[in-house]
Amino acid sequence: MRIAVLKERAAGEARVAIIPETVKKFAALGATLAIEEGAGSSASISDQAYADAGAEITSAANAVAGADIILAIQAPDVADLSGAKPGAWVVATFDPFGSRQRVEAYASAGLEALSMEFMPRITRAQSMDVLSSQSNLAGYKAVLSAADEYGRAFPMMMTAAGTITAARAFIMGVGVAGLQAIATARRLGAQVSATDVRSATKEQIQSLGAKPIFVENVAGIEGEGSGGYATEMSEEYQQAQAELVSSHIARQDIVITTALIPGRAAPRLISDAQIATMKPGSVIYDLAVAQGGNVEGSIPDQIVVKHGVKIMGYSNTPAHLAADASALFSRNLYNFLSAFWDADAGRPVLDEEIGDAVRLTRDGKIVNERLLGQGG
Repeated sequence: MRIAVLKERAAGEARVAIIPETVKKFAALGATLAIEEGAGSSASISDQAYADAGAEITSAANAVAGADIILAIQAPDVADLSGAKPGAWVVATFDPFGSRQRVEAYASAGLEALSMEFMPRITRAQSMDVLSSQSNLAGYKAVLSAADEYGRAFPMMMTAAGTITAARAFIMGVGVAGLQAIATARRLGAQVSATDVRSATKEQIQSLGAKPIFVENVAGIEGEGSGGYATEMSEEYQQAQAELVSSHIARQDIVITTALIPGRAAPRLISDAQIATMKPGSVIYDLAVAQGGNVEGSIPDQIVVKHGVKIMGYSNTPAHLAADASALFSRNLYNFLSAFWDADAGRPVLDEEIGDAVRLTRDGKIVNERLLGQGG
């Protein structure tokens, strides 16, 4: 079983799909690891560290040649996988809904694409969930980046020259990223409030010491979609939420937005009119900027100033914590493949529940039900 790892080609991608720790673990299962020279350099991992762990350090072409499995953060172009075995697995993130042509190219090439974004959110797959591991770091980094741009201190400070009041931080969307953003803003000393369309998150917000901001008296709106994701809300709820947010956001110094709906553009949470009510010098970090943005006027990897408010968001926030993000992603991949490792076959053999959920292509066809439902 030959496993290949290439240097990431996507612009701004500093992560790598494997770390020396997991090289050793895969080797213990009987796999051989071939890693492209320099693959881990942007994540502070040297070629020597991989070699010491037992990996072969070679060129991209040699790494892929005869590979049974290719591991990646972002799925490589098919052209970069020439020489892999017929039917080789590519285990990576694919952006299946947004990059349909890439998925079709994998099918045409006879490769088996396994999309880590489609990992089901079930108990036994928690350790395999790259969206959760990367979102956790993204929530943390969003607060630090906003704090860096904010022209004042976060905590209350009592000094001989007078008292500095604590910053007010508002987290919109309380999934994995939002919960970490709450915890991070609290650790930095801010007064934190948060909101979500899912009523079940109120207790989670309170458990972290933040104030929940929720629409009341709108019956039957729970906002809980399949797999723990939020769904789109009714017009009645959206109007009530907009009014609530408008009155609250005007008093905030820092706003972090985290709302995403799988397969859809990011929902708009903050309008230009709402931005205009905020104090000059306030900062909004839009974690959904790469998917269309929660904030009107946000642009990936740029700081936009509107009405004196700074609006920012990285297109790839986890890549700004490349070493830790790579470590977590690598462990997710190992947990996934090792859970299905068949010692007799010398390779992983997927079951239906998880295998069918993550498999996009097989035998020259798109086979994933979620994609076929969109006209595959």
